[in-house]
Amino acid sequence: MTKKGEVGLKLVSVQKKLAKGVQLAAVSKFHTSETIMEAYEAGQQIFAESRPQELAAKFQELPKDIQWHFIGHLQTNKIKMIVPFVTLIHSIDSPRLLEAIDQAARNAGVTVDVLLQIHIATEESKQGFSADELLDLQPTLNSYKNIQVRGLMAMATYTADTKQIREEFMQARTMFDTLKANSGEQFDTLSMGMSGDYEIAMECGATIVRVGSTIFGGR
Repeated sequence: MTKKGEVGLKLVSVQKKLAKGVQLAAVSKFHTSETIMEAYEAGQQIFAESRPQELAAKFQELPKDIQWHFIGHLQTNKIKMIVPFVTLIHSIDSPRLLEAIDQAARNAGVTVDVLLQIHIATEESKQGFSADELLDLQPTLNSYKNIQVRGLMAMATYTADTKQIREEFMQARTMFDTLKANSGEQFDTLSMGMSGDYEIAMECGATIVRVGSTIFGGR
């Protein structure tokens, strides 16, 4: 656990390492609202959660100018809990989920920004579309009226092999560039990199990095 007062210092340390144009999503899942407020008061406005119930509760408790990102696996029956206020959903991993979010957003009278998750890791437990599936899906993306596909999200293999991590991030970057060439200006976001590899991710073109334990400590 990070001691009270240390969150702001650790946050600033990460912020100083950010490349130009890269946003920081502070991964606050499982941390208390009090701890999140320490980062907020130090200037952080984007926070990322992975459980709809936890996100909805924190949205009610915390300042309304916080931008909430959702980064976990999203079950279709939990979508309506976050759609009215979520800023960006990173973890779209199936056409069925796209359709469900589009419907929920229509019902709520909002448009939701989302990212398509691409599977680049060797672990089969990690979810996401293959490169071929993304290419097949792209022509259908404009059919959703209450969704704006902003780009891709990727998670590298959990390994100490930095060469492998870099190669996987570059796979995501290559696919991002391919899809962007046939998309509008709104396709501008590549979310990749966590506490252990976000600096490599930035070198490979990430525009958002998702950093939790480096800022908040262990849970």
